[in-house]
Amino acid sequence: MSGRLRVYLGAAPGVGKTYAMLAEGRRLHDDEELDVVVGLVETYGRRGTEQQLGDLPVLPRRTVHHRGAEFTELDVDALLARRPLLALVDELAHTNAPGSRHVKRWEDVRQLLDAGIDVDTTVNIQHLESLNDVVQQITGVAQRERIPDEVVRAAERIELVDLSPQALRTRMAQGDIYPPDRVDVALDHYFRAGNLGALRELALLWLADRVEEELADYRARHGIRAPWETKERILVALNGAPQGEHLIRRGARTATRVHGDLIGVHVRPDDGTATREPAGLADQRALLHELHGSYVEVSGGDVARTLVDFARTESATQILLGPTGRSRLRELATGSVINRVIRLAGPIDVRVLPPPEPGLLTVPAAPRRRRPAAVPLHRRRLAWLLGPATGILLAWALSPLRGSLALGGVLLCLLLAVAATARLGGLLPAAGTTAAGALAADWFFIRPWHSLAVERGADLAALLLFLVVAGIISHLIDGLARRSQQADRARAEAAVLARLAGETVESGARALPDLVAELRQVFGLDGAVVLVRTGRLWQPAAASGATVPLRPDEASLAVDLGSDAVLALRGPALGEEDTRLLGPYVTQLKLARDRERLAAQAAAAETLAHTDALHTALLEAVGQDLRAPLAALRREAAELPGPERRRIRSEARRMERLLANLLDLSRLRAGEIPVVLRPTGLAPVVAAALSGEPVGVRTALGGGLPQVLADPGLLERAVADVLAAAGRPAVVDAGAVAGRVHLRVTAPGDAEPAGLTVARGLVEAMNGELTAEPAPGGGTAYLFDLPIAAV
Repeated sequence: MSGRLRVYLGAAPGVGKTYAMLAEGRRLHDDEELDVVVGLVETYGRRGTEQQLGDLPVLPRRTVHHRGAEFTELDVDALLARRPLLALVDELAHTNAPGSRHVKRWEDVRQLLDAGIDVDTTVNIQHLESLNDVVQQITGVAQRERIPDEVVRAAERIELVDLSPQALRTRMAQGDIYPPDRVDVALDHYFRAGNLGALRELALLWLADRVEEELADYRARHGIRAPWETKERILVALNGAPQGEHLIRRGARTATRVHGDLIGVHVRPDDGTATREPAGLADQRALLHELHGSYVEVSGGDVARTLVDFARTESATQILLGPTGRSRLRELATGSVINRVIRLAGPIDVRVLPPPEPGLLTVPAAPRRRRPAAVPLHRRRLAWLLGPATGILLAWALSPLRGSLALGGVLLCLLLAVAATARLGGLLPAAGTTAAGALAADWFFIRPWHSLAVERGADLAALLLFLVVAGIISHLIDGLARRSQQADRARAEAAVLARLAGETVESGARALPDLVAELRQVFGLDGAVVLVRTGRLWQPAAASGATVPLRPDEASLAVDLGSDAVLALRGPALGEEDTRLLGPYVTQLKLARDRERLAAQAAAAETLAHTDALHTALLEAVGQDLRAPLAALRREAAELPGPERRRIRSEARRMERLLANLLDLSRLRAGEIPVVLRPTGLAPVVAAALSGEPVGVRTALGGGLPQVLADPGLLERAVADVLAAAGRPAVVDAGAVAGRVHLRVTAPGDAEPAGLTVARGLVEAMNGELTAEPAPGGGTAYLFDLPIAAV
């Protein structure tokens, strides 16, 4: 009798698989006094695992020597000789050292099971063969140790040892899984929260599939055919018809809401004949895979029974059917597939979905003025074929009654044929029917019979009156057709305009490709494209159709959209009414172009803001790192002689000021420091800026100087930076020029100092400008251009 296998499954290392296995082993050993032996357990120095091992009997390991190295492995022979009731063997996917009895540890375990020894073991989800590539894609780590899925699935019991990603990361951070020197790397790579969440979901899904297999086996053993609604399974019947995509999307939404499965099934005839795959089936199959559904083809002569039998096999809970494409006559002859599915389904829900609402319709062409109403070609051909023949056959059929039926009665009957032909094919076929009817009436009803001659003037007058009345009736029917076409055109235009207005109000400007595709469909064009000029070339921004013009001069109609963009259309010429309807689409296209441009600008601004935030964070980090060395430098400078101490302290203060200015400039650009503009006098600002280093600076501000609109603190810092960067002696003066105030600092030297960049940024934040230019008497003049405060 074979032993029983219990597997403790984990989503990642450290969830507590070995701990749980040892806890159960100790319970069986201590409480139930069963013969439990630890065949091999890896504690990895984890205190909790070592404590849980307790006083369980541990079998010594077997030593294997390979290429001068020494390895320890599970001693299978000792376990077989000991024959405990239960053996605890860790790490089922482990690869044994060369020279061992088996290559893999799961083969060792299989031998123990064959010998009748129960085994408890552990394995992580990443070692399962079927999930190896998925785990590598998630974690970026290739697993060399793998185990076939069927080995684990063959276990009598599988227990998932579950731990939330955050709890597992906390254990890792506390050093309960890896040594401290490996914790940071593990948390940043394999043990990222996203990785752990994905691995946990994989483990749950794999275990759910195993439970589903057990349930299917149980139902098969007990002959249970009725579906058990343990999980929703939506079965969509597909035959390549256009409404199939609607069925798939509806089924996918239902499956998503109820966390169920989506299965598409196509029934092939099994009559042995080679049949071509329906045209739309390939697209529907691709859509199913895109929506995470599965596709199955089955064969059967009876579509309804085959479909229901497959639904029972898959334990489907719902069958989705589309509207039938069969004619009434064929349904009466062969029966309705939908009705048979409903009768055969039993407890399975059957939903018959109506066809989707019609999408965009092509706007019909406007009737041309002073032209007959437009009639489809097939109707014109049918009218030419039936109209004249009907007139002649009607006259021939009535000819036996010419003794009792007067010519007027025959002509009235022929007028009915003319009216029907005019309704079917328009004016020209009606004219042909009128002529054929008049000739037939002359041939069969006017003496001499079977001749086109007319003896009596009254008969000739009747024929002429028939021609006039037939012409009037045909013209009236044509006018009604024209008005009907005008009404259809007006309804289509109103629907298009209402859709455009409604979607604009509801969701704002629409996407450019959707608009171009809709425009081409509405006007029945061969191709439509929005071309954007880049240099000398035209690049398509959005296109729809098989034959798209690549340049504006290749288009049937080109409409300027502004900003070097053109709407190019190819296809039938657009009339005046079409051009009027095209206007709203052009407006929408312009809005879409503006929206794309604003979105690009917003993305660029977001990137710039992110860059500024990184810049600020970097400067703050650098500032924090430099403050301590600067403080230490100043402490060391206190022990130096006077001149050196003063010079070092001055340079240290300058460096600290530069760091502070850089940080504030970054915060200003990121909007973290508010700029409070208010009327500010220049004299107090300059005096405060000179408080630190007044030596060698002469001020000549004068009286009556207007106040400027600035932030006093930022302006003081900017002036102090310029004074600190400029040479000595320096002169500070100011004056009002054309509604602005110019504060000038003149100092010797021709080169612009490096610190001017920070000061310039501070001034620009206050809507001012800082420039450096050669001074008239030599040296450099630093000019602050500031706005005058309103009185």
